[in-house]
Amino acid sequence: MRRLLSLIALCLALVLGAAPSYAADVAHGAQIFSANCAACHMGGGNVVNAERTLKQDALAAYLADYSSDHEAAIAYQVTNGKNAMPAFGGKLSAGDIADVAAYVEDMAGKGWA
Repeated sequence: MRRLLSLIALCLALVLGAAPSYAADVAHGAQIFSANCAACHMGGGNVVNAERTLKQDALAAYLADYSSDHEAAIAYQVTNGKNAMPAFGGKLSAGDIADVAAYVEDMAGKGWA
């Protein structure tokens, strides 16, 4: 009986604590952004299409579902690209893209200042 209770306790501990959540790494996102995105989006701008910046009002206007989940909408755009923006889903890992999305959202919230 003692073994059974120990086994149940172990299973509960594994189930309840097995999947730690990892927050996106904004500092790593800044590095990925600098290496892959800054050529077109330096300072949150856009050298190809001046209207489609990385400022919050432009992100809200041009990204699908930005109002419901900011980082997911940014990550979708980075992964899949659109129009002149290339897709980075084949070049960057999902973690890298999540970090870039967190960085872009962080900087957009600060007005890229």
